[in-house]
Amino acid sequence: MIKQLLKVSASSSLAWLGFWLAGIPFWISCGTSVQQPVVRPPQIQGASHVGDQVCADCHQSITDVFPASPHARLIASEAPHGAAGCESCHGPASLHVQSGMASPALIHNPKRDPGTCLDCHQEIHTKLRLPNHHPVLEGLLNCVDCHDPHGRDIYNPSKGSFYASLHATCAACHQEQARAFVFEHEAMREGCTECHDPHGSIQSKLLVQGDNHLCLKCHAQVQFGSPSDMLIGKVPHGQMIQAGSCWSAGCHTQVHGSMVDPKMRY
Repeated sequence: MIKQLLKVSASSSLAWLGFWLAGIPFWISCGTSVQQPVVRPPQIQGASHVGDQVCADCHQSITDVFPASPHARLIASEAPHGAAGCESCHGPASLHVQSGMASPALIHNPKRDPGTCLDCHQEIHTKLRLPNHHPVLEGLLNCVDCHDPHGRDIYNPSKGSFYASLHATCAACHQEQARAFVFEHEAMREGCTECHDPHGSIQSKLLVQGDNHLCLKCHAQVQFGSPSDMLIGKVPHGQMIQAGSCWSAGCHTQVHGSMVDPKMRY
């Protein structure tokens, strides 16, 4: 089920203008500033909404921190218990509650069904279908392996916090690339997404660019001289780069860092 995304404003009129983007309809008000998105919760046959207070009886550790989450700004269009809440994403929970949580399938859970997240995050769904991607749709990973949908920090806080969380979240699996190096690539301090798109890419290794422009956006000082530069001790980048990218032409192969070479050649 694709959720209908609406944008509401306190001073907006009742007129709504529909647009189509990448074949997916969305709606935006003709009024003033956009404030809160409205989602249509997933449906569960025979279930009704119970409200967050009922969820808190068993899931208090989650409901305590959820108000600080970006997801707390959602409004469930069909929930009678107020604005954003657990049932905005997990669906009406009455059957889940009545079963004493004995039947997990009676509630939507992103650990089992990535559609719980992807119904709204459709741009991510598109990336996960690119030639190179993390295997979420294949069921080998799920969104909550890297993201905490309930907390203030959407990156999984159990693997890092605030600025460091993205790097730490990736490092939970990519330990070899994130280990401490004697000579560290400064881009690592900016975060893995400076070079990689964690959801999907047309480039190998989930790179955001597959050619030397990926390096040159930071290393713009590199000069591409003539072959004669080697005679006076300069590196002929202009010639060598024709053999491949900076990291595949036999030069700067240790792009994450090196234990022995500040130029990260080996």
